[in-house]
Amino acid sequence: MSEAFYSHARLYDLMFPGGGPAVDFYRAEANRQGGRVLELGCGTGHKLIPIASDGHPCVGLDFSSDMLAEAQRKANERGVAVEWVQSDMRAFDLGRTFDFVFITANSLLHLHDAEDLVSCFRSVRRHLAPGARFVFDVFNPSVRLLAEADGVRRTRESFMDPDRGNVSVDVAEIYDAPAQVTRGTWHFSTDSEPDFVVAPLEIRSIFPQELPLLVSLGGLRLVERFGDWSGRPFAVDTPLQLCICESA
Repeated sequence: MSEAFYSHARLYDLMFPGGGPAVDFYRAEANRQGGRVLELGCGTGHKLIPIASDGHPCVGLDFSSDMLAEAQRKANERGVAVEWVQSDMRAFDLGRTFDFVFITANSLLHLHDAEDLVSCFRSVRRHLAPGARFVFDVFNPSVRLLAEADGVRRTRESFMDPDRGNVSVDVAEIYDAPAQVTRGTWHFSTDSEPDFVVAPLEIRSIFPQELPLLVSLGGLRLVERFGDWSGRPFAVDTPLQLCICESA
């Protein structure tokens, strides 16, 4: 499970500061659709707070109370109103519909079982207003990269923490092929505090041919699938599966 990874919301934001083409894409999609917006797996609000600042009524749903608390703090700091809801994206009922629903940054891949993914899609379907769109992005799995997940601890990146100084991030991963899940352990260290956080992070792979089937079983229809944030058609070498869906 990956809950411990997301209990360190401040570190998460330092490592993944947000911004960039993903924010631009989802902001443009929300503006194109108009109306009410729901983000599942919203984290600390990287995408949703900018969308709310454009004037859309927004709801952010996440399983982690720590991430939601940081999202609330950031929204307050910017003077933006967002409704934050702690719930499970596999099965939720907000009692209303939305014009635009999205899941970004591989958040969908925290659901490992096909039954959970289908349950999530069915919950989304129940919350779609007439003419609404559901958009999500997941990585395009590379069999070569998955095979290289050998359990060896390697340095992945580093970032600056104003309080701790330079933080290095080491990751050790193995790929569980029958489950289609990469099981990783992330180690955060400084020179004076080695491994001050050690947290598991487990991410599923959704392969291109199974994705439309899972979407369909959830009562949705895959309208378009792009390969990157520029709208390039999905292909074998593109990094993303950026999926545009509607009610079936």
